[in-house]
Amino acid sequence: MAQTCGNVIVHLIFSTKERRPLITPGIRSDLFAYLGGIVREMRGTALITNGTADHVHMLVRIRPAQSIAEIARVVKTNSSRWVHEKWGTDFAWQAGYGVFSVSESTVAAVTKYIAAQEEHHKRRSFQEEFLAFVKKNNVAYDERYIWG
Repeated sequence: MAQTCGNVIVHLIFSTKERRPLITPGIRSDLFAYLGGIVREMRGTALITNGTADHVHMLVRIRPAQSIAEIARVVKTNSSRWVHEKWGTDFAWQAGYGVFSVSESTVAAVTKYIAAQEEHHKRRSFQEEFLAFVKKNNVAYDERYIWG
């Protein structure tokens, strides 16, 4: 039997709805652990999950047969529902997300970057950071719709 193999690593970035500071210190560590657990349930690996009050970065290793869109949809839908049920808060993610491919040779650098989110955001807003990722990765975008 033929085997499909690969090493697909993506940097997934998504924000809370309207970039509101909904990821409070009281839910933060549980939420990040839960996000990783969803990926694990989908037979992927969350190498690191971190963020700030208004957004999350996940470095995720997925199976070649998995769709990035499906991973993002399931992670966001299930975690939003879980926060509602566990804390009874009005929690929601933005509709879209950013995803950027990562090579094995840069996993350590991306991990370090994600681990230092609080430090980065003392100097740069989420919007500035996200646009820098988009531009660095040559992603075409329309700023009228990117924050919707």
